[in-house]
Formats: sequence, C-alpha cells, structure tokens
Amino acid sequence: MPRNRAIIMLSAGHACVDVYQGAVASLVPFFLAERAYGYAAVSGIVLAASLLSSVAQPLFGVLTDRRAVPWLLPLSTVLGGLGIALSGLSGSYALTLAFVALSGIGVAAYHPESARVARLVSGGSHTAMGWFSLGGNLGFAAAPLMVTTVVASGGLRLTPLLAVPALAGSVLCLPVLREVGRTVRVGTGTGAAAGADDVASFVRLSLAVVCRSVVFIGLSTFISSYARQRGGGGGGGSTGGGAAAGTTALFVLYLGGAVGSVLGGRLADRWGRVAVAGWSYLLTVGAVAGIVLVPGPAFYVCVALASVGLYVPFSLQVTLGQDYLPTRVGTAGGITLGLTVSIGGLAAPLIGAIADATSLRTALAPLILMPLLSWLLVRTLPEPVGPQPSAAPPRAGGTVGERPSTASHRADDGVRG
Repeated sequence: MPRNRAIIMLSAGHACVDVYQGAVASLVPFFLAERAYGYAAVSGIVLAASLLSSVAQPLFGVLTDRRAVPWLLPLSTVLGGLGIALSGLSGSYALTLAFVALSGIGVAAYHPESARVARLVSGGSHTAMGWFSLGGNLGFAAAPLMVTTVVASGGLRLTPLLAVPALAGSVLCLPVLREVGRTVRVGTGTGAAAGADDVASFVRLSLAVVCRSVVFIGLSTFISSYARQRGGGGGGGSTGGGAAAGTTALFVLYLGGAVGSVLGGRLADRWGRVAVAGWSYLLTVGAVAGIVLVPGPAFYVCVALASVGLYVPFSLQVTLGQDYLPTRVGTAGGITLGLTVSIGGLAAPLIGAIADATSLRTALAPLILMPLLSWLLVRTLPEPVGPQPSAAPPRAGGTVGERPSTASHRADDGVRG
C-alpha cells in the first residue's frame, strides 16, 4: 500500500474518532432541553468525557510501550462511538454519565497507539504526520454539524445514528494494520532502544504544550462570545455583528487549525521541528494580541493567524515527544496528546471567572503571554535525530538487528513502542 494512501486512511479514521470528542459538548443543549439537566449536571457530563479521556491516554501509552497493540485502533473507535450512541437512550443521569465515560475511554485508548502506527507508516515524514493530525481537527470541527443534523430532527432517541462514523473508522484502519503486519516486523518491546531518554527536554516540551493548550482552549471557549461583543471586531459593544460574528470567528479558528496542521509538517521537513515550532509561537504572540486589541475586520485575520500559529507545532510536538522518549513512545504520545491538553483546559473556568468579575477582554489579555512562554521553552530544546523520511514504510527484508544507520535504528525502536 502506498504511504500516501495509508496516511489518508489513518487520517480519516482519526477524524471518525475525534468527532466524538466534540460530540459531547454538542449534545449539551439537547440534554438541557429534553432532560431538564442543570448546568452543573451537564458540566459533569462534559468533564467525564474530556478529563477521563485526557488522563487515561498516558495509561494506554504505557500499555503500548510494553507491547504493540494495533487491535486497539478498531476496538477503541467502536467504543468511542458506542458510548455516544447510547448516551441519548436512557433518562438516567448515572447511565448517561457512564456511557459518555465509555466514549472517553475509547478516545483515550485510540490516540497513543494510532500515533505510533502513523509514525511508522509515515516513514519519518513530518508532512505525513501533519495530514494525520489534520484528520483529528476536522473530526472535532465536524461534531457540532453532525450532532445537530441528527439529534435536532428527532431528539436524543436518534443518537444511535451517531455510531456510523465509528463503524466507518474501524473499517478504514483494518487494511492499514494488515499492511503494517505484512511489511514491518513489529516487536514486542524487548531489546534496547537507540539512545537514552531525554527526560529534561520532554518535560520542557510538555510545559510548552500546556501553555499552547491554555491559549487554544481559552480562545475556542470564548472567541464566539468575544466576537459578538465586538460586533464583528468593531470595538466596544455590539454593532450588529451578533451571532453571525461569533459563528464566523469560531469557523475561522477551526479552519486555521486545519491549515496549520498540514503546513507545520511541510515546514518541518525543510527547516526542522524545533525551529518551526519556535517561530510559530512567536507569530502567535502577535496574533493573540491582535485578537484582544485590534479593532475592525482585522480581528478575523488575527484569529486565523493565531489558529495557524497554534496548530503548526501540533503534530511536530507529538513526534518530538516520541524522539525525546525513544524507549517510551506510547507514554510520550499519551502525554502530549492527552494529559497536557486536560491540564490546559483547567484554565477555562479561571478565564470565565475573571470575565465575570471584569470583562472578557481583560480575561483574554493574559493569553498573550502563553505562546511567549511556549517559545521560551521550545527555543531551549535540541532537535533530536528521528526516523528519516522515506518513500514508503521499510520492508522487512532482514532481521531487526540489521540496521544501517542510527536513524533507522530509532525508527525500528519506535515500532516496538
């Protein structure tokens, strides 16, 4: 199977899983309307999905470090969809919470192993990893449209229809896994890895990811309301922008993320991951300042630049983490994809509290400093020697011990997890 086709299929499968990350928040209005849940109750539902998923990802990462578990991809995809599909069928709050938690566990189980397989299939190409990350972004962004289209027409009783992406995603990954099994000798985690773990660099990288996630989650949570207040970027109060201004701002934020995911891989293949991530964070400092301070239509330009700047480093940070922890690539993927994101999300209630006490502009102003902190952390990182890009995944013509170079040594170690 050509590498491009395999990455596209993995990217589509990634979209089918991450649609369930966005589906939980999209179901909140329907839980409020049909079941008369209070805000505290629906907040508990959202927390059950997001926090459980994020905290559990490193645990599944540890599992994939012990042995290759590619069968987790179709299984976890089905679990993610099954939980959301069942969440609308019972009026019991406890059961709803349990079903949403089941979906969160499925999402958590998917990401560490999928990142390992995608890195293997990509042959070390940062561009290919960017396309893999793009799938997750598109899936998350598509969730509100999918949920609204299905549930608004017939209520929560139609949530079983939301399982369709999960079924499609589980089927899509099967040919890729069969090809990986035929062409690459997947180890079980025994044997020495190439090089030692650089824990200090990994910790600095993780802190940079936390700062990045504070910015993105803060913007994605409040950018729509802020745009409405500014009336489409016109200044103080509403000048007629209203709901259209908020929807446009959120759309631009998501669209910029999709562009940044693909652009980051292409730039890193030419200039290196650390350099590209650093320049992206510097760009983001000015862009976030523009969101908070610049009036007029330029507001949307700043939203787009901030989104691109935040997502250019996204897939690069995943592979950097894997190369800093070559003996624990599953753990590295689980932390960079999961735990750091949930920690960043804890800042959202704080931003809301500041906004209630002062104004939304005042509450968003500290976000300007977050990408600056990410830049200060990233600029101290070394550029590790990872798998070198190849035209196709390596074929198992010899034994695992036949490694012609340090780069291929690291690639094989990443396969073993």
